Amino acid sequence: MIPVTSLAGRKVALFGLGGSGLATARALVAGGAEVTAWDDNPQSVAKAAEADIGTADLRGADWSAFQALVLSPGVPLTHPEPHWTVTLARAAHVEVIGDVELFARERRLLAPKAPLIAITGTNGKSTTTALIAHILKTSGRDTQLGGNIGTAVLTLDPPAADRFHVVECSSYQIDLAPSLDPSAGILLNLTPDHIDRHGTMENYAAIKERLVAQSDVAIVGVDDAWCRAVAERIAASGGRVVRISKDSVLADGLYADGTRILSSTAAGIEEVVDLGSHRVLRGRHNQQNAAAAIAACRAVGLTRDEIVAGIASFPGLRHRMQPVARRGGIVFVNDSKATNADAAAPALSSFERIYWIAGGKAKEGGIASLSAFYPRLVKAYLIGEAAAGFAATLGDAVAHAECGTLAAAVTLAASDAAGEAAVLLSPACASFDQYRNFEERGDAFVAHVAALDGIEMLI
Repeated sequence: MIPVTSLAGRKVALFGLGGSGLATARALVAGGAEVTAWDDNPQSVAKAAEADIGTADLRGADWSAFQALVLSPGVPLTHPEPHWTVTLARAAHVEVIGDVELFARERRLLAPKAPLIAITGTNGKSTTTALIAHILKTSGRDTQLGGNIGTAVLTLDPPAADRFHVVECSSYQIDLAPSLDPSAGILLNLTPDHIDRHGTMENYAAIKERLVAQSDVAIVGVDDAWCRAVAERIAASGGRVVRISKDSVLADGLYADGTRILSSTAAGIEEVVDLGSHRVLRGRHNQQNAAAAIAACRAVGLTRDEIVAGIASFPGLRHRMQPVARRGGIVFVNDSKATNADAAAPALSSFERIYWIAGGKAKEGGIASLSAFYPRLVKAYLIGEAAAGFAATLGDAVAHAECGTLAAAVTLAASDAAGEAAVLLSPACASFDQYRNFEERGDAFVAHVAALDGIEMLI
């Protein structure tokens, strides 16, 4: 835990007592703050009270006594309208911040030069974050991994001069962290997302830009117009920018050439790593993720050999294009995290011959946007509520079978699969018709695969 000493002796309001909210409340109390916490869920309030955290309905609180409102990132700050706690806080001129901001303040108090890598972007954040942390750990560094990737940042070990923090940041977290100032900040890409929470694409992009604009080194993917503009603004203001690209040759930066990641500077061009044989970092999107990780690790002092060794041993993330088993030339891949068509596209682009398991609770738009990948599909195995609709979309373009259950789909796909190919679970759907979440669905896929004859498990 990181006790939040920056608010010691101060009265603090906190709203949102889910996992990260409860962790934040505990960190505030441990640091000496007087916390008044609340949540719309009575069970969450009861759990906080059991942990000796002060609770009270903030609607009746004296807001003039509070130093800050600490808001959980899932609670609306601006759109579609500010949460009622935000309205009350602003009326009383109380600052509204989040747990990442509290972390940033503790870092400045404890070890202002402690290496901090913060990662954001619309897509690829979790893989890049996990890859960076893996490279650092493999090199022998004391490494702390948290943030939006699933571990509340204030549950990590405190900042120290020789301790590396790697923090994934959502736009919600950045919006609540006005003074976040990483050693290396990464902005991978920007496409329309969370507009319901930020109002416009311009607002969303501006929030993401803050993370890199306030970094010692700004690492920016320049394959979209929004990010190119961000890189140009930071460079024009005198900031240090490292550009990365999976699509274009760069005169100065890191870019992909086939499966190789090249580094270009005034001194020349060198190959950093070749991902051609990597069993996890497949596809152009992962070339961008790897380039960003290389740039960040360089920025905090790692050598080329340390970086290459870490990349080589990276096992990937569970449920994200995760090779889980092999039988002959067939690899079985768990991409259960792909809960919509856009999320399924990277996996479909990464294999030449695919026996595709898809379906579940359909998202708006279905799978029509994936038609460019149909030539890669040997056959599709359709499950859940979406099966009939997906079958109609595929029509005569792709051979398919309506299997109903994941177990039936795995059995049939494994029976059909031949040659060099992937049996790929990349559902392009939510899981909620048959599973509680995508993790449970992915675990079920792994279990069904493990039960097949002649399987060599890779995990």
